[in-house]
Amino acid sequence: MDSSKKGAVEQSGYNFGTFQGVFIPSILTILGVIMFLRFGWVLGNVGLPLTLVIVSISTSITFLTGLSLSATATNMKVGSGGAYYIISRSLGLELGAAIGLPLFLAQALGIAFYITGFSEALVGVVDVSPLMEQIPFEITEIRAVSLCTLAGLTLIAIISASLALKTQLLIFACIVLSLVSFFSGGAPTNLDISPDTLAAVTERADFWVVFAVFFPAVTGIEAGIAMSGDLKNPSKSLPRGTIAAVLTGYAVYMAIPFFMSFHIHDPNLLLQEPLIMANMARWGRLILIGVCAATLSSALGALLGAPRTLQALAKDRVLPKWIARGFGKTNDPHPATAISFCVAVAAILLGDLNLIAPVLSMFFLTSYGLINLSAGLEGLIASPSWRPKFQFPWWGSMIGALACFTTMLMIDLGATFAALFVAGLLYAVMKRREITAHWGDMRYGLLMLMVRHAIDRLMKRPPDERGWRPNVLAFTGSPKSRWHQVELAAALAQESSYLTLATIVPAEKWTAEREKSLRTSITEFLEKRGVQAMIKLFPGENMTRGAEALINGYGFGPIEPNIYVIGESREPQNAAGVFDLVHQVYRLRKNLVLVRELETAEEASQWGPRRIDLWWRGRKDNIGLMLTIAHQLQGFGAWKDTRIVLKRLIKDESEREEISQVLDGFLKDQRLSMEIELTSMEGKDPLALIHESSEGADLVLMGLKHPEPGEEKEQYRLYCQHLLMAMDGLPVAFVLSSEEIDFGQIVGMG
Repeated sequence: MDSSKKGAVEQSGYNFGTFQGVFIPSILTILGVIMFLRFGWVLGNVGLPLTLVIVSISTSITFLTGLSLSATATNMKVGSGGAYYIISRSLGLELGAAIGLPLFLAQALGIAFYITGFSEALVGVVDVSPLMEQIPFEITEIRAVSLCTLAGLTLIAIISASLALKTQLLIFACIVLSLVSFFSGGAPTNLDISPDTLAAVTERADFWVVFAVFFPAVTGIEAGIAMSGDLKNPSKSLPRGTIAAVLTGYAVYMAIPFFMSFHIHDPNLLLQEPLIMANMARWGRLILIGVCAATLSSALGALLGAPRTLQALAKDRVLPKWIARGFGKTNDPHPATAISFCVAVAAILLGDLNLIAPVLSMFFLTSYGLINLSAGLEGLIASPSWRPKFQFPWWGSMIGALACFTTMLMIDLGATFAALFVAGLLYAVMKRREITAHWGDMRYGLLMLMVRHAIDRLMKRPPDERGWRPNVLAFTGSPKSRWHQVELAAALAQESSYLTLATIVPAEKWTAEREKSLRTSITEFLEKRGVQAMIKLFPGENMTRGAEALINGYGFGPIEPNIYVIGESREPQNAAGVFDLVHQVYRLRKNLVLVRELETAEEASQWGPRRIDLWWRGRKDNIGLMLTIAHQLQGFGAWKDTRIVLKRLIKDESEREEISQVLDGFLKDQRLSMEIELTSMEGKDPLALIHESSEGADLVLMGLKHPEPGEEKEQYRLYCQHLLMAMDGLPVAFVLSSEEIDFGQIVGMG
């Protein structure tokens, strides 16, 4: 059989319909062990009004989840794995796996939960001592019956899921008859409980403790969801079957406490007698049959669902591939069933109903919350691909998610954080594994939504000194040949600002294939060097013309570069164009750093710690930005812990003490870690003194004067050329501050 045919078989599975594939597994799990063995206990602890509140809150959460599920299921082709499949295809593989693994564990624990309930009921009415005599080791009666029952049900599940679901039809009929018997009865009779025993009951469980025990009763929709890969038409069957099961279960759970309260007035009786429904029923044996039928069917449903969740996880390479292996034409998950069996055995040997129920509640609430969250976010993002046939408003799903997570906190704060910690740990492990998913999810759309709202807010809030960040556009050409420039720009932007590395490609050589090849090459190079940056490839007649166009047009709304990093041109024909770019950046009221070639981090490491010389002539036009740049560089990457020396030329020695005290006080007040060095000119050429003093520095920061009003480009170009020639041989970066930001305030000079 070829792979395509095999995939088709795996997708189709058993082709169950709505009633047999979704409604029956769901309603049998809902009307299960809690209803028959713990509902009287719930009523006895909190009374009728709060019991109705518990039922209503629990069912509301499940109902909202069912509606969210319906919207999601009618928008995608739902495959095997149920809730895990939906979450992973909506919120991503990592989060899907972080929830899918605990969800499988919850389903496997559910097997033990339901079987333990069946064993409690059976041991209460049947003498199992002959069975106990055959067991060579010491074990309680309930656990012995549970293990035998688990073995039998697992055998049925392995033989055929179709046989298991056909068995559930008979079980459904038994439950209907048991409910008819209960509502045909009245006050309990033949109770073997002494008045003293009843009077001795004084303690009542807390509301949220009772809620945690009851909530698994309404989580039956997991049984139907888990069979998603074996449905003929999941997009129709899942919403119809799920909603019908939830509403049916709600009607039954609201009717039972009213009936019990009408006939029983002593809550202690409800607390002491687990089989109170059998004592109230017209035909008590039908209740016992219903208990056995309900618990066995719920266990069987969990035995069908848990392995399929595990199999789906393995198919997506979250777990070893051998676990995903299916057998027969219907792809039955035998290895996953064996693992589920082992987990259930461990749970039977270690726990009881009241211990297992709260654990199930946490896991199910987590998965329900994320199903609601995924549907809510899909509706909020409103991508063109979100076109569900079943319409449900996004805010309704968000309410469902909030209800799930709030309920978790109310049940047990510690257990909630433990569940979130486990999910977070699994998410981190999946992130490290870097498994590539073969499907798309909503994360791109979600990020776009967040960016859109952020940009809308930024449009209404002009930049100020308090929140200013350097958004850098660096003209690096090939990063390999100008790595010094990339290092400087990355250190300046750091990882909390935007960094764009731009390459101007000659227009005559521009093709889509060349652009893709260059982008891939640059991306791979930067990833190896650990630099996070956006890459902009731009066609231009030449470097200057392309850079001019990019400076004029690059950015999105308020997100545009505020610092341009330009390198000194090595080609004489482009040198004049570089100075024209400086003039253009000033006219656009942006900031510029003109860089001469520097030593890279690898080269500088041979000579010890790096040093930055910052030259200040005493004016405020550029010093604020220069100090900001020096501070940014000192705290990041290759420039981390660099010595910064604030240098200034003085006329003669008479100024030294006064200026030194002023600068020293300024640096201390503004918490700037810099040294101070004053150089006396004494009639010497200032540029020659700067050159001599800064020999040996790894970077020299100097300010460029602002173009004067009416100053021709040629005049300003000659000024820049003279400055560059005077600094020949120094690793200098010229800084021009033109943005309408008071950089003095950023460093405390305002």
